[in-house]
Amino acid sequence: MEVVTRAVERVAVFAQGRCSVSGDATEVCVHSEDVQNLSKWRKFTSSLPILEEINEAAHWDYQRDRVYVRNSGWRRRSNASRTVPRTVRPRINSVVLCSAPSRCPQCGGKKLKVGPEQSKIVYDLHIGKTSVKRWIVKYLFHSFDCLRCGAELSPPERTWRRGKYGWNLIAFLIYEIVELCVPQRVTTRHVNRLFGLTLPRSSVGEQKRVAARLYQETRQMLLRRIVEGTLVHADETPIVMQGKRGYVWVFCNFDDVVYFYSESREAETMQKLLKGFKGVLVSDFYPAYDSIDCPQQKCLIHLMRDLNDDMLKNPYDDELRQIVQRFGDLLKQIVDTIDRHGLKKHFLNKHHCEVKRFYRWLFNRQWQSEVAVKCEQRFEKNRKKLFTFLGYDGVPWNNNNAEHAMKAFAALRDVIEGTTTVSGIEEYLVLLSVSETCRYKDLDVLEFFLSEEKDIDGFLRSRGRTRAQPSRSNEKPTQDRIVQTALEILATHPAGLGFSSLVKRLYELLPRESENTIRIYTWRLPAWRPQEVYKPARGIFRLARFRETEASDVEMNRIVT
Repeated sequence: MEVVTRAVERVAVFAQGRCSVSGDATEVCVHSEDVQNLSKWRKFTSSLPILEEINEAAHWDYQRDRVYVRNSGWRRRSNASRTVPRTVRPRINSVVLCSAPSRCPQCGGKKLKVGPEQSKIVYDLHIGKTSVKRWIVKYLFHSFDCLRCGAELSPPERTWRRGKYGWNLIAFLIYEIVELCVPQRVTTRHVNRLFGLTLPRSSVGEQKRVAARLYQETRQMLLRRIVEGTLVHADETPIVMQGKRGYVWVFCNFDDVVYFYSESREAETMQKLLKGFKGVLVSDFYPAYDSIDCPQQKCLIHLMRDLNDDMLKNPYDDELRQIVQRFGDLLKQIVDTIDRHGLKKHFLNKHHCEVKRFYRWLFNRQWQSEVAVKCEQRFEKNRKKLFTFLGYDGVPWNNNNAEHAMKAFAALRDVIEGTTTVSGIEEYLVLLSVSETCRYKDLDVLEFFLSEEKDIDGFLRSRGRTRAQPSRSNEKPTQDRIVQTALEILATHPAGLGFSSLVKRLYELLPRESENTIRIYTWRLPAWRPQEVYKPARGIFRLARFRETEASDVEMNRIVT
């Protein structure tokens, strides 16, 4: 302590500018601002201007353009390997001669004044089932003025936008930067090289802005459906934009997903967006969610992870271990019921007695450990929000749905964080809401973007497609895919596999499929394929060709799973 005291005194004296270094001093006072983060690629600076001039002469571009080019051998090699871009007039793929309108759509007048002939060249893409090619269309048209009302009329064939790029090209750019998370700069180089276009660096950002304005109404439509529903999953995550920190919120159910940006993590944003919601809110333990006036279900996976972390930090705390063990036993029984019957309150109501028994055991004990007391207080504080799902149909006990939606934004954040602006992230979130909702509805994202539709459900109805449901006949491809994958998994387990392990493996191999759909199809597997799959024991699935295997293998597998 004496050495520490002397060191603190010397630091204080140094800060006041009265530092006198003695010969026996063993401490070193360093200002943090004096420590520079030295980099190998830092800018070269010198007090001698001549040294800076010499350093400029060693730059890569300078040597190629001013030094190596003087070498005749280098000139020949460089010219032979360099591809000089040639200015070639693009070939017009189609010429459209626009017809004249028969009458004014506003007043119905037939006397129209014909203006001079004009032309418009639109650069677009022709996207087929297995190919994409550049497609340039030239429109020839006249402008018309109504002599009765003075309105300026456009030809009926006018489908182009204000810019010179067609919608297919815009949809392709949005698909790459949002769905595939390709940086805008890379997308620009990619499109220019493959399709022979000359998009400027800022063009992708401009097209993103155009698409975001188009789909702003779609995001509001999705939010309205979520608020009018009976279930909302919510989550939030930070993002840094050019030195400014903000937050992205996600609200979703099993069909729709929306993302919104806010400058802070306060509950004001969530209260405004979820105003009027009366269903069940599933979230983590962030206190801001408690401000929503509705039934709430806290994510039990978050709670389980926190309890497990406390056990790892306090490995010798027997009281904490007892609490976690009793909670784990209770949750395991509930999860087994869900695996067998789904999220139905008719089958989950029986666990209310077990929950009351757990709390009665928890509160009747006199806990001595500080960690165990805090654990008890946490269970007491969230008592009405931990097992809400037992009294509702279709309410999960975890927040994995929102976390899955947040992973899509996390992949996009890795590309845009630090470079985007507030307006830029807002545009990204509008488009990501549409993209992720299409994925939740098993709809091809690029197909929807190409359609220029705003209503996703309306587009699905027009295409004659509906989301996968176990009881509908149009689910045959999904059913066959899950069944075939399950058979392949069981083929690698001669002793059989438990229901939970099989479902977990299927979800890893088929991440785009709904977990509930996988559970239902897996449970019906022996009924659909009785000649191939049977159940040697309760909850065990096994291929029929392995019947000759010893029964001990089945019992061993049951113990493991």
